[in-house]
Amino acid sequence: MRGVTARDGHAPRRRTLLPTLVLILLGIMIVRDIVVRRWSSTPPAGPDVTRLR
Repeated sequence: MRGVTARDGHAPRRRTLLPTLVLILLGIMIVRDIVVRRWSSTPPAGPDVTRLR
């Protein structure tokens, strides 16, 4: 086949690195949020006082 090289089968490194970094950061943020909510020293929020009865 004319014009086909070994590099054509691989995606550029930047195109695979960026989504990987975004997913890692998203996972870190989710785990951090869970840890902060579970082991935070503040008491849980009270009932919503703006809701009508």
